Amino acid sequence: MMELDLSATIKRDMKFRYLFIIVPLLFPAHIFGQELPDLGDVSQASVTPRQERQIGVQIMREIRADSSYLDDPEIADYLTRLGNRLITAAGQTNPDNPFEFFAINDSSINAFALPGAFVGFHSGLITAAQNESELAGVMAHEIAHVTQKHLARMISGTSYLGLLGSIAALAIAILASRSNPNAGQAVLATAQASAIQSQLNFTRKHEKEADRVGFNMLVKAGFDPHGMSSFFERMQHASRYYENGMPSYLMTHPVTHERIADIQNRTRQLGYRQIQDSLEFHLVRAKIRASRGNPASVINEFKARLQDKRYINEIAERYGLIQALLRAKQFKLADEELNTLYRAIQSDSSAQSLKNHRLGKSIQVEGDYLQSAAMIETLAARVKFANGQTDDAFRLYQSALQSFPHYRALVYDYADALLQHEDAQAALDFINGQSQFIHDDIRIYRLTAQCHAALGNALLQHQAEAEALIREGNLRAAIEQLQIALRHKHDNFYQLSSVEARLRQIKEFVAAEKEKK
Repeated sequence: MMELDLSATIKRDMKFRYLFIIVPLLFPAHIFGQELPDLGDVSQASVTPRQERQIGVQIMREIRADSSYLDDPEIADYLTRLGNRLITAAGQTNPDNPFEFFAINDSSINAFALPGAFVGFHSGLITAAQNESELAGVMAHEIAHVTQKHLARMISGTSYLGLLGSIAALAIAILASRSNPNAGQAVLATAQASAIQSQLNFTRKHEKEADRVGFNMLVKAGFDPHGMSSFFERMQHASRYYENGMPSYLMTHPVTHERIADIQNRTRQLGYRQIQDSLEFHLVRAKIRASRGNPASVINEFKARLQDKRYINEIAERYGLIQALLRAKQFKLADEELNTLYRAIQSDSSAQSLKNHRLGKSIQVEGDYLQSAAMIETLAARVKFANGQTDDAFRLYQSALQSFPHYRALVYDYADALLQHEDAQAALDFINGQSQFIHDDIRIYRLTAQCHAALGNALLQHQAEAEALIREGNLRAAIEQLQIALRHKHDNFYQLSSVEARLRQIKEFVAAEKEKK
């Protein structure tokens, strides 16, 4: 067997790349709708929904720690709204185990589902989608994997610890195979290969099932069902031009002519209907494009497309140009382009709800343009702040928050702005008000910790940091933060008791989980 330097391989690559190949092993076991019979307790005998969630949380801990995790609230919120639209169309939701959608900053075309209803998208897939229905088609397919209990159906009879061992073994194989495919196969052959391979053999069956359930979901949500087949067909056609043979999405989601034909037949039965993309879809894609490559080159690309009118949506293209200018620290030019963007909004007949807007006054919005306007207002405030126009920036933040009181990007930015201007108490009061509506938000806890640090309250600072770590799944570090908090002298008995109680609770939970293993 070839000897492998796995540590070097891991350092060279993202430590969670293996997830895109082991998707068939890692689908949450919840069920929506009545597309398939409920498999009952037999399928859950080995791995419970709670255990799946724990696995997902631990994987997400690694993902969030990686530099490729796209920690952008606007992109995440857009994916979440799109996903919730599809989930609602499925007829049922599960508030006890909600979906979480997130993005990875990677130009390759891929998407994946994890245990516990976590669903990730490469930024390359988002920009590769030619319309919103294509993106929704991929998302519906991934959601269907989760709702159809594919993990439970494949691993029935496998112990929880045995599953973890299989996943770890396959992860090593795939990490190695990225630099040496033959080496990866060698590791795989010794890592419970027969059991793992028998599970992987179910992949195509599950893919067809996810197509069917996802297709129905797409139709019920009001998207163009042709989006699913058109995306798969284009990926399959493009595979002949890829250096490594095929896009990564096809490697983890094998597409056959039979599958494409089946989706196309279903689409023909429904007839053609034109579905308009949301402006937010185009803004998110423009934002991703603005974040890639050399800033100067990206600016020139946006300018060239605007000059030649080679764009789908002018508002989104100008929005992307401003994002690129901010990234290049060309703040004055960004401010000039901001005025051009608003003139484009005024002249766009499809953006009626954005008309008559003046910087620093609340935008009046309805329907689909609500989130689009929030993205534009957030960008405008950032431009003003970057140019040192602090009063204008604060007026923009405050007026925008009247229209979008709990829009996360605005909330984070406004709190940051207050902290930068040494008004920590105002920032803390604002965040405390927001926390009543934005629950279990890691960044809210981190901002709270910054406020308490600025105000000199070390006990509450470390308590807030502990709460953020708990939600990241890092309980050991959370315990350390609570212990640090208790070392600081504090006269408030209630706050001290609260930290002590929280420390006991986390320690008891960790001890109980250890006993189960």
